[in-house]
Amino acid sequence: MANLSFEAEPLRENLLFVGRSAVRFSRLMQTTLILLKPDCITGHKAGEVLKRFEDAGFQIRGCKMFRADASLLREHYAHIATKPFFPEVEAFMGATPLIAVALAADNAVDRVRELLGPTDSTKAAKGTIRGDFGTTMMKNIAHASDSAESAAVELKRFFKDSELFDYSMTLSV
Repeated sequence: MANLSFEAEPLRENLLFVGRSAVRFSRLMQTTLILLKPDCITGHKAGEVLKRFEDAGFQIRGCKMFRADASLLREHYAHIATKPFFPEVEAFMGATPLIAVALAADNAVDRVRELLGPTDSTKAAKGTIRGDFGTTMMKNIAHASDSAESAAVELKRFFKDSELFDYSMTLSV
């Protein structure tokens, strides 16, 4: 009978080999928030957007669809709530349900923003999510946390602790 060893040994950066499976691990892991906006929902792009993040190695820790009321939108957009254009933002963001997604990866905040491209979709390069699907500054497919500190606040705003999950992502080798 073959001698099977189940000891884990780190062989490559970010992979831990256990038997014939590899499990990703990291000490730089962050969780960040994206909100899939009404143009993403009505444009039938939610699946494609999530696929791009998963293909880039992000782990979905939480995902839910909800309708944002005026109070939640004022809290979330407090930094622009007194601006003359805010009623347009509020009407747009309240037009359809949104999808909140908690994504985890190494340097998740920066990597999400890189995959999305700049906030103004008209300035986003093709190949970025906003460059491929967005049309304007507001209709830009998704909101993304802009820092680790913002991500922590925003994740608490949209998710209960019990709605965020930790699990290993196992790869076949």
